[in-house]
Amino acid sequence: MIDIPFRTLGLHYPKDAECSVGSVFSQMWTPDYHPEGCPASSFITLHFDATAKSKSPIEMTWMDGGIRPAHPDIIPANDDIGGANSANGVLIIGEKGIISTNINDSSPLMPKLYLNDGTKEEGPQNEDGMEREYGHQRLRVEACKAGFNSSEHQGLTSSFDYAGPMTETVLMGNLAIRSYMLRRENAQGQQEFFARKKLLWDGENMRITNLEEANQFVGRQYRKGFEV
Repeated sequence: MIDIPFRTLGLHYPKDAECSVGSVFSQMWTPDYHPEGCPASSFITLHFDATAKSKSPIEMTWMDGGIRPAHPDIIPANDDIGGANSANGVLIIGEKGIISTNINDSSPLMPKLYLNDGTKEEGPQNEDGMEREYGHQRLRVEACKAGFNSSEHQGLTSSFDYAGPMTETVLMGNLAIRSYMLRRENAQGQQEFFARKKLLWDGENMRITNLEEANQFVGRQYRKGFEV
């Protein structure tokens, strides 16, 4: 899902991440506390610097667990947003219009362009397979043999230099969720959630810069003899 805007807009490391999550109540007024588990739903916001493909900063949001965005005004009310029945998908919202599409491993793809002047264009519903015998496995081996920045490397759909920052973006959302559930006892003896804030990310050094406690989720301490 994130691959579509990440590739289209040429994104790299996110600058920050924040979230809100849905709670489950097994008893009145007191939400269940499961810090290691996935929440019932979540809403993640990330920000990126301008790129070669976008001259202005970019905000990305993802929603899951049944949360969905409001239906944009320029998309007719009876049109799906994203995939069939608006059950899943991607919206890329710009100054001149909106691109709506299903997630990239789904069929039909259902790509549509809606412009502010009322123009609507639809793209192909299926993508022709481009990989020859043995598929992406052979392509990756050939790219490794040819070397970094070779035409074989540049032709990969998900080389490590592309997939690394994209995967890091997904993990930043998860890091925000884990941090959201951090709590400690305050002076009054009550449990206080102290990490429900925007987390600032230093992608080059792989660290949260404004909440040290969140960095426990970035890496791990290995036992002696098992270091990486």
